Amino acid sequence: MFKKILIAVVLLLLLAQIPFIYRRYKLRRLSAAIQQLNSQRTTARASDGYREYKGVIHVHSFLGGHSSGTFSDIIAAAQANQLNFVIMTEHTEQDFDTAAMTLKGVHGDVLFVNGNETAAANGDRLLALPEGISIVAYPEEFKNWDTPGLAGVEVYNVYTNTRKANAVKAFFDVLWSHRAYPDLLFALYYERPDGPLKKWDEALAHAKLTATPGNDAHANIGVSLRDGTGKTLAGIQLDPYATSFRLVRLHVLADPSKALDTAQLLSALKVGHCFIGFDLFGDTSGFRFEAAAAGQTVIQGDEIPLQTDLRLTIRTPVAARLVLLKDGAVILNESGITTKEFRVTERGVYRVEIYLTEIDRIVGEKPWIISNPIYVR
Repeated sequence: MFKKILIAVVLLLLLAQIPFIYRRYKLRRLSAAIQQLNSQRTTARASDGYREYKGVIHVHSFLGGHSSGTFSDIIAAAQANQLNFVIMTEHTEQDFDTAAMTLKGVHGDVLFVNGNETAAANGDRLLALPEGISIVAYPEEFKNWDTPGLAGVEVYNVYTNTRKANAVKAFFDVLWSHRAYPDLLFALYYERPDGPLKKWDEALAHAKLTATPGNDAHANIGVSLRDGTGKTLAGIQLDPYATSFRLVRLHVLADPSKALDTAQLLSALKVGHCFIGFDLFGDTSGFRFEAAAAGQTVIQGDEIPLQTDLRLTIRTPVAARLVLLKDGAVILNESGITTKEFRVTERGVYRVEIYLTEIDRIVGEKPWIISNPIYVR
């Protein structure tokens, strides 16, 4: 009798693994689809007068707790991902200035900007960057939208997304798929940030606010065995910086005649000359969103007056589904697009989301690109 019960239990355990075997199969299909899409890339015409840089924002080290990540780990991960910049946002400490102590300047050919993640008495969190730039972190929980000097909104945060994952499901996904697809595992849990995007769209009705992603990189999720000196003997790290930096990036458009520095980077970020790219699904470099009329051309983040010949132009590096929104409402949804012109007849705040049909068929509808707005006044 005991033997039969044991066999039944084993069979049930094996059957319970079928969904996770299938999810690993989906990741294999996803990997193949991404490779195929990357092979189809074309170089979009660069916006006149701008050069594109890619990097990450909302990164923590050992300073301020919550992480044991070293500066060397972060620099190496940035180099491995061929990033141009990393914006540090250390947790604050009462007795010392973590922003002053963290990475800043150029290290390993990567520009580092030093900042803090701050918390107000009411729980509101901001990413406080040099030159007085403040970005709303965790907008779904943010209360005081009248805070002076707000420059942006973190419309997507990796930690906020992944903490919604079912722990049991995630455990078995890691067992089955982490070794083969450590980065793509994230795709099983990535969702469009509906709530933060809605908050941002509502705020855009009253102010110009740049959308940014938040890698919220800590390199602190996993299990490890260490000796008395702190040396790791064995373990698994689920969120190393190298992986976190591959998931989502901020792509910035800046002056190509100058070497990228902190002032130039922050200026472009503040005015919204940038877009969010979920580069996990393929490099989003080359995306362009412009408006033109009467010989004037502007890019995302800029304002332009309504004119009879005003047109928006969207270009993507691969054929994709384009969703154009005006004041937060969808006004255009077309597939198979690499270049699209749209005649503008009304004032409003226009922004774009780009989706990859081949990816959506495998893991569901997930934005590949989220632009910043063009403001038609």
